[in-house]
Amino acid sequence: MKILVVGAGATGGYLGAMLARSGQDVTFLVRPGRAAALRERGLRVVGRGEEWRLDPVLVTAEQLAAAPAPYDLVLLSVKSTALGPAMDDLAPAVGPDTAIVPLLNGLAHIDALGARFGADRVLGGVAKVVTTLDGNGDVLRLAPLAHLAFGEQDGTLSPRVQRIREALTKAGIDAPVPVDVRTAMWHKWVFITTFGAVTSLMRGTVGEINAVPGGTALGTALLDEIAAVSAAAGHPVPEAERRATLDVVTATGSSLVPSLYRDLAAGRPTEAEHLFGDLADRARALGVATPLLDLATLHLRVHEARLAAR
Repeated sequence: MKILVVGAGATGGYLGAMLARSGQDVTFLVRPGRAAALRERGLRVVGRGEEWRLDPVLVTAEQLAAAPAPYDLVLLSVKSTALGPAMDDLAPAVGPDTAIVPLLNGLAHIDALGARFGADRVLGGVAKVVTTLDGNGDVLRLAPLAHLAFGEQDGTLSPRVQRIREALTKAGIDAPVPVDVRTAMWHKWVFITTFGAVTSLMRGTVGEINAVPGGTALGTALLDEIAAVSAAAGHPVPEAERRATLDVVTATGSSLVPSLYRDLAAGRPTEAEHLFGDLADRARALGVATPLLDLATLHLRVHEARLAAR
């Protein structure tokens, strides 16, 4: 299977490195600056007592456009803010039989990709890793989790899904195929927006928030609101998943923060509209009141407006 990983950041770099390390045919589509850094230093995965280095096969958008070549699988691992340019960049890699598995959170990207490349080429995907890029640009593993649930949007266990699952499993990636991948995407959306809303509103780690009176109640109330939107959309959150999310956002002594909070604290653009604005719009359309989610969305929009005014 010929695999193109779009982006070599914390998620794409980690999963792509695992695939390449297992001997599979993996190419990374990256920006020229990232390509130069990876050629000089290699793609390194560090943390949790181990370090490994790969010399990845790299291609830039300009090189791909100059010599278009279809891939069997495209793993799209970019922030939603880069989705438009990424679709332009990867277009020369998409052929009649290409499967695109996006690793973005939320749902709006599914429609955008389907409109650009055809809905039949787009699968649903839910990635769960605990990684970040460190100061050297290496992938820092904070936990051993490497999970990619994916599947056809219509729930079919197609031959291409089976081939992709084999490739992922060979690489040591947990690769379940949910009966309804859209439900799995909704549930990840509930988790990431709850986690992001709590930390961005309070501007602190999970542990800092839960160390003060009212902190735990905020996480619980946000989860209740956001889970109600998912339920109204036809994707109720099972109690076990609700409890797992609550355990994360109400943990005492936890230093965890999501990538959205790290972007916010560093004064960088966030995925505010893709994750929060879209969810708030769906809540209104479904008649679900979400005052805390709306407040978090407004908070992030003010941040984005300040960045735009610079």
